[in-house]
Amino acid sequence: MSASAQGVQGHCDPAFGAVREAFEAGFAEGRELGAAVAVYAGDRKVVDLWGGVADRRTGRAWEADTPAFGFSCTKAVTAAAALLLAERGAYEVDGPVTDWWPEFGAEGKEGTTAAHLLSHQAGLPAFARPVSAEEAADAPARAAELAAQAPEWTPGTAHGYHALTYGWLAGEIVRRHAGRPVGTFVRDEFAGDLDLWIGAPDDVLERAAKLSAGRRLNSGSGSSGSGSSGSGGETAAPGGADAPKAVGDGDVLERLAGAYVDPDSPLNRALNNPHPGKGGFNNPVVLRAGWPSAGMMATAPSFAAFYRDLVAGRILRPDTLREAVRTRVRGTDRTMLVESAFGLGFMRPAMTFFTPEAGRENAFGHTGAGGSIGLGDAEAGLALAYLPNLMGDQLSGDLRAYRLVEAAYASLA
Repeated sequence: MSASAQGVQGHCDPAFGAVREAFEAGFAEGRELGAAVAVYAGDRKVVDLWGGVADRRTGRAWEADTPAFGFSCTKAVTAAAALLLAERGAYEVDGPVTDWWPEFGAEGKEGTTAAHLLSHQAGLPAFARPVSAEEAADAPARAAELAAQAPEWTPGTAHGYHALTYGWLAGEIVRRHAGRPVGTFVRDEFAGDLDLWIGAPDDVLERAAKLSAGRRLNSGSGSSGSGSSGSGGETAAPGGADAPKAVGDGDVLERLAGAYVDPDSPLNRALNNPHPGKGGFNNPVVLRAGWPSAGMMATAPSFAAFYRDLVAGRILRPDTLREAVRTRVRGTDRTMLVESAFGLGFMRPAMTFFTPEAGRENAFGHTGAGGSIGLGDAEAGLALAYLPNLMGDQLSGDLRAYRLVEAAYASLA
């Protein structure tokens, strides 16, 4: 059964009809297999839409309660957990990591702060050796491995996206100060009522959406690239009239294309190690383990509710959130090769987290490989989540999330 035959279902406030139109257009243009989008304006859920196919192989329909994999959208949830512990006085964000993790001072990393771990400045964007999915399930061992590893730059002097290692760095903040894995802490402290898991139980995996390689449904063409395993896809910003002009620059695209095919490039080393193994990020070994960098399974309404609660001050105090989303680093990313900007675990508007003009001052959140996004804006009172299962086109840019975000901001106006 085709994605379009399943139809778009759910609720959309008439004032946010532009979001429905943008969502339906994704299916009509063959850019979706299955997907869900949810939007909160303040505490009011104004959009809750889903449609298409959750499992291409069986034709199973996407339902209202279908969970989907969020890739690196997970990082924002892990960051919130780490920041909640800082808010409670467990550690100092700008204090040395060695105060509570002495082993981390090895190989010249003694000046590293927790803020460096949270803002991709730690100099550990990739493991020095190949790590399997089974090994990645042992969070304490992977954290210890990174603690002993030499940095690729002096921590705090540059930034480069820690695509997967971020989870065992920021996650160690939680594990050491809360005595629990990130997924357990998140469920215990602020997501117990949400359909959101970092490390999903088997009953959730059974009804979850299955990821599919990034080729358009209409034509069957397009490159799956690293997206076929669910590894890449977070380097490109959307194209279009309002996109950063550098995205269309031949030199940038040439460098990105070269990095994608070079197995030794910082981009590939960061995105593909640990490798998820057989089945890519559909591998139950990965999904059960709940990598704190890329292991979240959630429904779109629950993921949007996470941002709703962040914006409303129900997870972190407003002053904590303001400091967390303050831009700590901006500029050319050593891993992703294009402009990125980060606060403490949250992306800020840049080529890697492109937002319409209305959101460029206050939007924060995180993208995920294949096109997913979670976004909050405390000034606008906006929270949005979009979770697809068809991997997007990495190098040409993925407009699906951008169009939804643009429509949401326009609807607020």
